[in-house]
Amino acid sequence: MKIQELFDLLKAHQEKSLRFEYTPKAFVAANYHITEVKHIKIDAIDCGGNATAWNETIIQLWESPKESDTTGYMSGYKALSILNKVGRMKAYDLASEVKFEYSNISFHTAQLFVDGFDVIGKTLVLKLSVENTKCKAYDTCGMPEEKEKRNESSCCTPETGCC
Repeated sequence: MKIQELFDLLKAHQEKSLRFEYTPKAFVAANYHITEVKHIKIDAIDCGGNATAWNETIIQLWESPKESDTTGYMSGYKALSILNKVGRMKAYDLASEVKFEYSNISFHTAQLFVDGFDVIGKTLVLKLSVENTKCKAYDTCGMPEEKEKRNESSCCTPETGCC
């Protein structure tokens, strides 16, 4: 999801409670805060020697231990208000991919993509997911993209010539 799409979604559902499903059937607790918004510029070179660049917006969520008894979730309006305040201080690249950074005692710190959303009654649920790493130069390395699996060894072995 692009940051502009997130803004549009929050604007359309300002009155709804905003929840985050960070893994199937597991949700960020109601005591969450938006603690940081990162405007990231990535300049990368893949294992095939191809240079790429893109921007990302990373929104950090944190659960306050002092507010663990909180039951009401942040509204879309409040989240949009926070993000707009950040935008007045440092402009967004509205075409940047948005990710949410999150962890808790049973879930490792991760930057999660927005995989979709559901509107359920008075609640907007953003469905988050991890994206597996992959060889971005699969055509150069001779590895078909669809054959990549999470636990397979890297396609960029010395004999492929791409590393």
